[in-house]
Amino acid sequence: MTRISLTVDGQNVVDDVEPRMLLVQYLREKLGKTGTVIGCDTSNCGACTVHLDGRSVKSCNVLAVQADGAEVTTIEGLAGADGTLHPVQEAFRECHGLQCGFCTPGMIMQTVDLLAENPSPSEEAIRLGLEGNLCRCTGYHNIVRAVQHAAGTAEGASA
Repeated sequence: MTRISLTVDGQNVVDDVEPRMLLVQYLREKLGKTGTVIGCDTSNCGACTVHLDGRSVKSCNVLAVQADGAEVTTIEGLAGADGTLHPVQEAFRECHGLQCGFCTPGMIMQTVDLLAENPSPSEEAIRLGLEGNLCRCTGYHNIVRAVQHAAGTAEGASA
């Protein structure tokens, strides 16, 4: 066992983990952060995307011990303490950027990172920025609209 210390969704955590435990397993199984979805287990789908020190990572591709000393934000950590949705979560809801919801947490986490890097992305930049996150239901059109809405660049959106 290896002792790790990290901050998850604003809470300090100290825990003993197996050195080979994946961050996605740690978040779900030890901390109950089940909004972080296990999709493909091969880092291809992006469903397990979280923020590690402010940058999006696929948590099935990171060992929990690699997060030692880091700050992790999950989909549960985006909403306000009073339950107010993050603007990206609200945009996905408003623009119907989800169907089954399986990919949604990873898409939202990737979108938050994308908009932090490029607050006013073109449609091409959005599609490129989300290409590591797969969706099998929506056809991506409403996801792109949701990102544009969150960025304030959607047609007719107030900036």
